[in-house]
Amino acid sequence: MKNTTVRTRFAPSPTGFLHVGGLRTALYSYLFAKQNGGRFILRLEDTDLKRFVESAAEAIYSGLKWAGIEYDEGPGKDGPFGPYIQSQRLEIYKKYALELVKKGAAYYCFCGEETLKQMREEQAARKLAPKYDRRCRKLSKEEIEKKLESGAPYVIRMKIPQGRKIEFDDIVRGKISYNSDELDDQVLLKSDGYPTYHLAVVVDDHLMQISHVTRTEEWLPSTPKHILLYEYLGWEIPRFAHLPLLLNTDKTKMSKRKGDVAVEDYIKKGYLPQAMINYLALLGWNPGLSPEVLAKGEHEQEMFSMQELIRNFDLHKVHKAGAVFDIEKLNWFNSQYLRKFSDEELLEKTRPYLPNTKDFSNEQIIRMLNLEKERSATLAAIGESVKFYFNLPEYESSLLKWKDMADSDIKKSLETSREIISQTDEQSFTSQKLSEVFLEKAKGFKNRGELLWPLRASLSGQKFSPPPFDILEILGKGKSSERINAAIEKIS
Repeated sequence: MKNTTVRTRFAPSPTGFLHVGGLRTALYSYLFAKQNGGRFILRLEDTDLKRFVESAAEAIYSGLKWAGIEYDEGPGKDGPFGPYIQSQRLEIYKKYALELVKKGAAYYCFCGEETLKQMREEQAARKLAPKYDRRCRKLSKEEIEKKLESGAPYVIRMKIPQGRKIEFDDIVRGKISYNSDELDDQVLLKSDGYPTYHLAVVVDDHLMQISHVTRTEEWLPSTPKHILLYEYLGWEIPRFAHLPLLLNTDKTKMSKRKGDVAVEDYIKKGYLPQAMINYLALLGWNPGLSPEVLAKGEHEQEMFSMQELIRNFDLHKVHKAGAVFDIEKLNWFNSQYLRKFSDEELLEKTRPYLPNTKDFSNEQIIRMLNLEKERSATLAAIGESVKFYFNLPEYESSLLKWKDMADSDIKKSLETSREIISQTDEQSFTSQKLSEVFLEKAKGFKNRGELLWPLRASLSGQKFSPPPFDILEILGKGKSSERINAAIEKIS
C-alpha cells in the first residue's frame, strides 16, 4: 500500500563539523515535513570509515538542537525503522546487495586497486572518462564461484543498462534526463562489507518510508543510479528536491578556506538561532509577495519565526541558482533579533560572553548592554565592546590628547573632571545630570573636546566608546575617580 504520510530526512555524515549548508538542508526538510503534518527523521551516514570523526555526531545533535530543529525519529529517539545509524545496519545492506546479485542487477568484481589504477591511467591517456570497464561482468559462473571459494577479495557493483534514458521530475529543477551510457557501474558493497552511499541511501530511504528526498545539487548525478536501484528492487521511488549550493561572495562553493562554515563557529561568535534560521530559510527560497500584500503596497516580509516559516515555506519555490552567503546580511538579521530582546533576555543571552561581573549589579550591566546592542551585530561583539567597564585596557598617554593639547592642559582637564565628579552627589550621578554639568563647564575651554575627550579616554581606555556621561553613570563615582586619577598619573 502506498505511503501517503510525508516523511523527510536529514542524513549527514559525521566526518567533521555541521556545515551551515547542511543546516539549511535540514531546515528545508524539517519545514516541508511539518507543513504537511509529516515526520522529520535524522539518520547518520557513518559508513565512510576513513573520514569518520568521533565528536562529529555530537556536533550534529547540538547544532540541530541549538537551531530549534527537532527530529521525530533518529539516534536517541528510536522509531519503528531504526537503528538510525548506518554502521549498525550492515547486515541489512549486505542482504540487499546479494539480492541484487541474485536478480542479475549486480555482480561480483574482483579487480584490485592496482588493476583499477592502471585502468584509469590508460583511460586518461586515451582521453576517456574514468569508468570501470566492466571486465568482471564477463566472468562465468564457474570463475566467480572459484574466486569466492578461494577467498579472493571482492566488491559488488551494480549493472548499469546501456542505451537507457533515465528521467525524473525534480521538485526544484523540473524534468531531468540522463543517458545510462554516461554512468559507471557503481560499487554498492565494498570489500570490507560496508556499503557505499548509493546502496545505503536507497535501502534506508525505502525502509524508513522516506517520501521526499531533499539534498544539495551535488547529488544530482547520483540520482539516476538511485532510480535504477529502486527499480531493480521493485520499490516505489520517492520525490527528489535538489537544493542550490551555498556560495561565497565570489560565487565559489562555500568552504572553510574562505570563512566560517561550521555552525559551531557562529554559535561561539554569538549569533542567534532565530537569526540564522531566518537567514538560511531565505537563502534559496523567496516567499514572494501575496496579492493581499501587494494591494496594501507593503514590502516583502523578511522576518519569520519558525512557525511562520512552517506556514509559508514552499519547496516548489526554491531557486535553482546557487545562493550567496552574505555575512553582512546575516549580521543585519542578528541585530534585528538582538534589539527585540527584553533587558532580562539580553542579560541572560550575553552573560556567557562577559568577564566576571561580580563588581556590577544587573541594572548596571543591562545599561552597558543596551548602549551597545544598537551598534553590535552579535552577542560576542556586545561582550567585547563592554569589556572596558570590567577591566580598563592598557593605553598610551597619547590617547588622552585632544588635537594639539599640551600635557599640562590634559592634566588640568582631567583635574576639572575629577573635581566635578567629587562635587556631584550620588543622587545626581546620572547621565542626564552629568551631561548638563560637564557641558556647562566645557564653555570655559577653547573647545568642549578639550574637557570631554580626555575624560572619555580615561574612563574607557579606547578610541571609540559610548558618551562619557553614560560611562560615568555605569561606573559610579568611585570607579570613575580611580580611572581619572590613573590617567593623571599617566600624563604626569
